[in-house]
Amino acid sequence: MSHYVSGLVVREGGGPATVEELRLPEIGPGQVRVRVRAAGVCHSDLSMINGTLRPPHPLVLGHEASGEVVEVGEHVTRAAVGDHVVLNWQPPCRNCWFCDHGQPWLCSTSSGVAALENGITLDDAPVHVTLGLGAFAEQVVAPENAVIAVPRELDFEVAALLGCSVLTGSGAVRNTADVQPGESVLVIGLGGVGLSVVAAARAAGAGQVIAVDVSEAKKGLAEAAGATDFVVSSDALSKDIRVRTEGRGADHAIECVGRASTIRAAWRATRRGGQVTVVGMGAADDMVQIAALDIFSSARTLRASVYGQADPDIAVPALARDVLDGTLSLDHLITDRIELADVPAAFERMARGEGARSVVRL
Repeated sequence: MSHYVSGLVVREGGGPATVEELRLPEIGPGQVRVRVRAAGVCHSDLSMINGTLRPPHPLVLGHEASGEVVEVGEHVTRAAVGDHVVLNWQPPCRNCWFCDHGQPWLCSTSSGVAALENGITLDDAPVHVTLGLGAFAEQVVAPENAVIAVPRELDFEVAALLGCSVLTGSGAVRNTADVQPGESVLVIGLGGVGLSVVAAARAAGAGQVIAVDVSEAKKGLAEAAGATDFVVSSDALSKDIRVRTEGRGADHAIECVGRASTIRAAWRATRRGGQVTVVGMGAADDMVQIAALDIFSSARTLRASVYGQADPDIAVPALARDVLDGTLSLDHLITDRIELADVPAAFERMARGEGARSVVRL
């Protein structure tokens, strides 16, 4: 039996995002149908429509979400009807070389897929879904390895954030940068991911967490997340950071914007021998230039953090426990609670650098 649901669709590149009626397919073996209860508005969704990424169309937006399992297909073993789940937009296959070598975040079968078809139709024609999910919809059909069960007492809005911004930000601190107590951490870009980085850095015992954004309005959010310093970004950023770090520069810089200019700024603001971690997803034609002599003489490390360099099946339940026992507070992350039709306005706020996370409540 097919199900008709409302979803947020972009019919063509550069076109508007509008709420349309979609037809879900019948679920097959190994699949589940999830009623989406909350979905975060992530910068990756904006990248799907602003030209940073060029996915196929028509496209259902959304990937950071939580919900309740309402139907399971044959041979499903890891989900049951009634389970509360977080959606995983990059589920590891557990069989490829990367999965076998302890790097499921680089899984060969799920990495690098901006959108794909999964049987959903619009006007009886196939439609693509963002990062395999298309979670800006009342319901989704997904493979069972794309859902992660969480405790029922966990709020759906908070649970949604665990699947992308919180996992990405906390993983960048814990797994990729491996921030140690007393170290200084520079965080550039204070959207949902950047604020998650700030909170995770403080939780890791960082002595200084210097939060940077182009908007002065982000200061309060940064301080609520645990920042010890706030700096408005400028051409003098590296000088500002050195003044605050005894002239050396930060031990760690974590870039959460995804632009060549901010990656270079993070590089320059990091001390000799320090680490630069790039979390932001940039455009293919935005080239980062660093002098070969600078790479040698500075002895800095530049690396990326993909999906928090975490195994979501382990990390998401652990984060849920941290939220429930009070170890991790996410109250500062949700600044707007909206409906599906309000997502385009949330994209506009995001482009202007306003607020943290907007969460769609379905």
